[in-house]
Parts: sequence; structure tokens; C-alpha cells
Amino acid sequence: MVVGSVAAIGAGLAAIGAGVGIGMIGKGAVESIARQPEAVNDIRSNMIVMAAFIEAVALFAVVVALLGNG
Repeated sequence: MVVGSVAAIGAGLAAIGAGVGIGMIGKGAVESIARQPEAVNDIRSNMIVMAAFIEAVALFAVVVALLGNG
């Protein structure tokens, strides 16, 4: 009983962390594009790669949290 709720809290924290991380990436990208509009393509591609890395780590954390209740 308690283990399942701990796993749910861990999965929720991983999702919240991913949301905050991707939000910070978006904020930084918009600020960078505002400062250097000519670099929009490089900034956009780097933003997408970093968001994918954060999503992968978050997915891994959710899986570990849900499988760790064993």
C-alpha cells in the first residue's frame, strides 16, 4: 500500500521535473532568439535535442519509480 503511493509520488516528481526543465529550455530559447534572431535555426535544433534528452530521463525516472515498488 505505502510502496505504491511512494512510487506514484516518484513518478509525479519526475513529471514535474521534466515540465520545469522543458519550460526553462523554452524560456532560454525565446530569450536567445530575441537577442540573436539570425541564429534561430541553431537555437531551435539545440532546444529540441535538449527537450528530447529531458523527456528520456523523465521517462526513465517514471519507469524506475513504478517498477521499484517490487
